[in-house]
Amino acid sequence: MKKILTIVLVLIKIKGFAQTDSTPSPLTFSGYIETYYTYDFGKPSNHNRPPFVYSHNRHNEVNLNLGFVKAAYQKDNVRANLALMTGTYTNANLAAEPGVLKNIFEANAGVKISKKKNIWIDAGIFASHIGFESAIGKDCWNLTRSILADNSPYYESGAKISYTSDNGKWFLSGLLLNGWQRIQRVDGNNTLAFGHQLTFKPNSKITLNSSSFIGNDKPDSVRQMRYFHNFYGIFQLSDKLALTTGFDIGAEQKSKGSSNYNTWYSPVVILKISPNAKNNIAARVEYYSDENGVIINTGTPNGFKTWGYSINYDYLIRDNVMWRIEGRGFSGKDKTFEKDGRPVNNNFFLTTAIAISF
Repeated sequence: MKKILTIVLVLIKIKGFAQTDSTPSPLTFSGYIETYYTYDFGKPSNHNRPPFVYSHNRHNEVNLNLGFVKAAYQKDNVRANLALMTGTYTNANLAAEPGVLKNIFEANAGVKISKKKNIWIDAGIFASHIGFESAIGKDCWNLTRSILADNSPYYESGAKISYTSDNGKWFLSGLLLNGWQRIQRVDGNNTLAFGHQLTFKPNSKITLNSSSFIGNDKPDSVRQMRYFHNFYGIFQLSDKLALTTGFDIGAEQKSKGSSNYNTWYSPVVILKISPNAKNNIAARVEYYSDENGVIINTGTPNGFKTWGYSINYDYLIRDNVMWRIEGRGFSGKDKTFEKDGRPVNNNFFLTTAIAISF
């Protein structure tokens, strides 16, 4: 933490010298802080929420979900980003990464390779190309992340080539990755992983997206190929009403060389109502099925088969300050949750948060 604070002070000092005339500086700085409080009515004694939850995952304590500082550079045909982070999201979601890699939110560099077209090659650590939700809460309609978002990659490392059409309606990228949400490869893993993203925005009110992952997240000696696809659509139905629909589906070999696969899937629907520029209400219904425990392993007869529902209210205090509150529940087929130390089928919790960007 001391190292991160030192870097923040250095960045602030540099910012004061980054621009010496009226020309915009190619170097910019930004930051984000999201504090929260969650009360889980299951009352976990260790304060940890269910293990498939990676954001806002501490019960009955005021805490920091995510805080980061970011430096971005873009000039002519070159760009780079570096962001360092801390928070409970970092502890939970990057637990498998070694040492200081746990504190890297983003670190990448890119070069534009075409004079006439918007084509870039970038390499490093990026936010994931999968899904409509990210770790940055203020950019998401709901306070907490969907089950499918928490259990698909938030981040990735590797290289990618991307193209944006001249009219901005099409975006296409191909990715070469180190694995399924990995900065450092699993020991013994030398299998290349691949991904794609295709986004189509026919107009300002519709966004359609297709993303995929193909790879192995285990040592080569027990390689099990994983095939995953995410699709979502975002629709601005009116000035005050918007809809997001998403669907994840994945399959992984049951064993090395097997032609049989374990599958999982998750649909989600979110409806957002915006009475005015400062107030938003969002309701979410979702389902996650992972019978064989590929992603969420419960050890119960039916695996993880769970409905989720939530409703949240957001108030924009200032342009860069948002207060949020959310009630959310889970209902499982098996007793995969805990209440007062006993296994139960249901879980309910309340969360409130303040997000500030600068």
